[in-house]
Amino acid sequence: MNVSVLQKNLAHGLSIVSRAVSPRSTLPVLANILIATDEGRLRLSATNLEMGITCWIGARVAEDGATTVPARTFTDLVNTLSEQQVDLSLDTRTQTLRVECGPSSTNVKCIDAEEFPPMPVADISEGIVLNVADFKEMIQQVAFAASTDEARPILTGVLVQVEGSTITLSATDGFRLSVRKATLSSPAAHDIRAVIPARALSELARIAGDGSETLTMLLLENRNQVVFRLKDTELVSQLIEGSYPDVTQIIPRSYRTRTVLSTAAFLKACKQAEIFAREGSLIARLNIVPGGEMKPGTVEISGQSEEIGSSRNVVEASIEGDPMLIAFNVRYLRDVLEVIKTPNVALETAADNAPGVLRPIGDDEFLHVIMPMHLG
Repeated sequence: MNVSVLQKNLAHGLSIVSRAVSPRSTLPVLANILIATDEGRLRLSATNLEMGITCWIGARVAEDGATTVPARTFTDLVNTLSEQQVDLSLDTRTQTLRVECGPSSTNVKCIDAEEFPPMPVADISEGIVLNVADFKEMIQQVAFAASTDEARPILTGVLVQVEGSTITLSATDGFRLSVRKATLSSPAAHDIRAVIPARALSELARIAGDGSETLTMLLLENRNQVVFRLKDTELVSQLIEGSYPDVTQIIPRSYRTRTVLSTAAFLKACKQAEIFAREGSLIARLNIVPGGEMKPGTVEISGQSEEIGSSRNVVEASIEGDPMLIAFNVRYLRDVLEVIKTPNVALETAADNAPGVLRPIGDDEFLHVIMPMHLG
């Protein structure tokens, strides 16, 4: 292999794929990044066997070849090089990669590319086309609600359903539920139901740009995998096997009190309450008081700690229905309010021991259910 690339392009590509490198593995090659020539470009790939990321960068290829470089060593090295051309040449006999850039010349010990796990080759033309910006927002509004507890693996994933022109993402950890819908530009050829690891979707959101480019999603059902293809990047992930709970059963059908308040004011009050509540059991109390003819309704949001003190914030609100005193996990409230894009949000409550529902005002595509905490 004999290749020349720009330092900034190589550094950018390595920063993308290195997130899939396995930090702890019995296979030494999984701590490496595959570097291979591919039709006049340089292909970088990393995998931990559950998720793999591939990135293509522009290169001048004098001689084709492939090897795998130690991810951390090579990434750190490239980041210290000056912003100019980097020449890579491989001694296949010793599997040593020579890295030259300006006055710098380095030799890196590699592992033969033959030992690297094969990445799937998919016919992406059969996939579903998504708008990058829209899908990225969907992920951000849902993935945080997935569980991080490996005891129930199915809940560490996001349920992705495609029916006709509608795509729905759902995630729950048993204490909260996020559901976000969107309309596809063209109907899918067939319905889809798959559980994708939340971590893989979060990585996809991280590497996806903010532009108007498209993203293609393809299920490889025979391999139990999903492939996401961007312009110069591809992410592949194992699907999570198992039966996902029927999340529609969790969503309350009615409410006794509907409270509409400023998203920003609600978030600020929750952040303040969390400063005190985080020292205890993360309880934020919401005292919802409807207004009268002459005065607006109010929501008092409070958090307290026996050792530190307490915080109380009053936010004006438009309230329909009965007064309500209810408590929620303040961190869960903050998590959802941070991903709501509309100026105002509605909180629907039925009783102090029943789930609350948060809905952005003016956006019917998103809802979040949050379980109440016990008022001691």
